[in-house]
Amino acid sequence: MADTAELLTPPLSATDFPEDLWDKYTLHHSVCGETASAAGPSRGHRYERKMGETELSYFLPSRQTGVNDMYLHLGFRAPERVAQRARLCTVWAILRLRHPMLCARADMRDYGDVRFIYDAPSSSKNAYCDADANLEYRIQTKDELIDTYLNGARTLSNSRLSYLIVSEPANSPVLMPTPPRTPSPTTAQSEADPASEDESEIESKREYELLICAMHFLGDGMALHQFANDFFGLLGGAKSDAELHDLLEEEWRTRWQVAPEECVLPPALEDNMPLPSSRFRRAAAQVDFQLSQQRLVGGQVFPRRKHPERHTIVPTVAISEERTKAILKNCKAHGVSISAALFAVCNAAWARMGGGNKAAPTLMYSALNLRPYFSVPRAPPQWDSYWYLAIGYFNVVLPSFLPADAPAAAAAAFWLRARHAKEQSTRAAKSPLVASRTHEMALERGERARAWAKEDDEREQGTWVPPAPGSGANSPPRESVYPARAKASSAALIGLSLLGNLDGIYKHAAFPDAELHTLTTGSRQRQGAMLLFGYTFKGRLWISLGYDRNGFEGDVVDRFWKEVLGCVDEFLG
Repeated sequence: MADTAELLTPPLSATDFPEDLWDKYTLHHSVCGETASAAGPSRGHRYERKMGETELSYFLPSRQTGVNDMYLHLGFRAPERVAQRARLCTVWAILRLRHPMLCARADMRDYGDVRFIYDAPSSSKNAYCDADANLEYRIQTKDELIDTYLNGARTLSNSRLSYLIVSEPANSPVLMPTPPRTPSPTTAQSEADPASEDESEIESKREYELLICAMHFLGDGMALHQFANDFFGLLGGAKSDAELHDLLEEEWRTRWQVAPEECVLPPALEDNMPLPSSRFRRAAAQVDFQLSQQRLVGGQVFPRRKHPERHTIVPTVAISEERTKAILKNCKAHGVSISAALFAVCNAAWARMGGGNKAAPTLMYSALNLRPYFSVPRAPPQWDSYWYLAIGYFNVVLPSFLPADAPAAAAAAFWLRARHAKEQSTRAAKSPLVASRTHEMALERGERARAWAKEDDEREQGTWVPPAPGSGANSPPRESVYPARAKASSAALIGLSLLGNLDGIYKHAAFPDAELHTLTTGSRQRQGAMLLFGYTFKGRLWISLGYDRNGFEGDVVDRFWKEVLGCVDEFLG
């Protein structure tokens, strides 16, 4: 990638705004000056809670290089006034008030004791300045923006759990003008003013790139997309700059005119799915979890190589609306969703490129949205945030061999495997043991993350000593209560992030002044990682493959990606 250091512009701080601009914008306030709102909580008013096991399992591996730091990129067209920093920062501040996890910081006291710390804003201007400190404007293309985030210096930190980057590429064209908006009752008076006639004329739109950055232990993909919809609903909606400023004041007063005593941060995943605390229930949950894990048999893996540097790339294909409709129709005719079909696509692609031992099954994993399983009452409306972690995992296991070369046999086998993927996905989602298995998996992931984090720190300090064989046994081994089974590999081939129809989340009609046209998502990866994304957006099917280009042998991933696209063409239509 070309060196873009000279293209980057330093973030403009709120205090750099001309006073007359802010006075015009906020009517009677100045940025980051004396508090203009009624007295609120002191700057020392603080809320905190411990991370749950699942949050810890994401936090601990992220400490050094930002593994799992999420991003959501959205390309959009908008009039220049819509993307002005003052307006955009006000929207960012409003949403940070609604979702306090975005403003929190992480405080690690021990491997098992990490806290979210949230300091309440003392005024609406304090909230604005905090948002401004976590907002940056750049001059970069989409690819440069994503590459810098994934492979450059880490953007986030324990004191910056979320960040917003807006970029207007240097070669951004001025697009075809669009008709003026129909005046609303609240803006009719200002538009009747002769001084504003020029503003009501036809506006030209410009190209912008938005990158929403957030730690994975704050939330998941669904939180990211719901947030983006709310963000553009305010940014590209009908409210004027002054109305947005008034909304910021109102949002602050609603929450902080009188500071609550109880913690305002959303509870941890495990606390949203409480279970009866009986010893028998815990024992039964442990047995069920171990038995369910023993059923996971895989063994197909991409050949990897060690390389000192990780370099993530994300090749992406967007299929036309017309063809996407045909694919949806074809999947429906075979009784599956696109998500189930993508499991079969990966399975067929791997088999066609001559993967590993054909006797070993292909195991793939994906995320399970756990929100439907939450059983605690929702928080009061002013604290009912969707920024929390709510994902588990499920697995799909398919055969690794191919049928005869006849096209009809290949197609029949493909759709049969797609239906098997659907059945396994449905079984995982409808299991009455989702909650108990989630708790057991959280305990296992948390324990593993603590052990690895401690080892990483000791290796870095030069104090790590390999444990002696059998040193972990504090008591004589007991006879297992589980059925004796031959050991089998549970290695997974690939993970799939299947987001479904995102047009069900993005209400495009609600933000006419911001036309979204491109969406890419992912996270900073560990070395040798790979994840395939599939979703529909703006009526188009998008498929992307995020992977470490330096982490795999030869051209194995290039060949796999080529086969994936070939299977989409052949089987989906």
